[in-house]
Amino acid sequence: MPSIFAYQSSEVDWCEINFQYSELVAEFYNTISNVTFLILGPLMMFLMHPYAKQRTLYVHCIWILFVVIGLFSTYFHMTLSFLGQLLDELSILWLLASGYCIWMPRCYYPAFIRKNRTHFTCLVILITVVSSFLSFLRPTVNAYALNSIAFHILYIVVREYRKSNSRELRHILQVSTVLWAISLTSWLSDRLLCSFWQRIHFSYLHSIWHVLICFTFPYGTMAMVLVDANYELPGQTLKIHYWPRDTWPVGIPYVEIRNDDKNC
Repeated sequence: MPSIFAYQSSEVDWCEINFQYSELVAEFYNTISNVTFLILGPLMMFLMHPYAKQRTLYVHCIWILFVVIGLFSTYFHMTLSFLGQLLDELSILWLLASGYCIWMPRCYYPAFIRKNRTHFTCLVILITVVSSFLSFLRPTVNAYALNSIAFHILYIVVREYRKSNSRELRHILQVSTVLWAISLTSWLSDRLLCSFWQRIHFSYLHSIWHVLICFTFPYGTMAMVLVDANYELPGQTLKIHYWPRDTWPVGIPYVEIRNDDKNC
């Protein structure tokens, strides 16, 4: 049995041809495309710092884990090692768990939690720890399970979209949902239609997934931030801005908190 550190010890092998450009890098484009995580993570931490100071500094954990995902994904695609696969998938699991703990509206908590965020956080951490250990038993299904969590988030998005009269929130929800759908399509196409993409010499959809999901995540995060504000920040208004310029047609979203006399 090969070492978990060994090259290609993982059962997962993406569509890109291995070692095409380097003897040290198994999947060249899937590896270098992770640079978007390493750039956007620190940028979002900087842009969201004023919000984090007022809501909770644990928000920074989201963007630290975002960078960690980029590092572990780089290691995984460079080596296709079993250890790299587990580190990549577990970092995604803990990122999602952190988002649940911070922004999940209390009205969606299980009844026995009684809308207590501390108890809910303990429950999420317990489930995440158990799931982390179980991932060693069935590592090949981890990626599908992680993507399926997005459907629960999508359920909440649909519920909040129907309830909201905010044009800004509805726009962010629409954009984040469309971006996620395009990203997921790219990921599934690489997994399920690999032979077709290799026949036409375009086996880079997983690297495109990396870039797409990097831009999808800030939009999805802003959607949850705005939803959370309706429940947790009733006396304040959140304004969406876009880096580098609000006037540009494409940008990275972040929020500014404005104190006002709003009553909910």
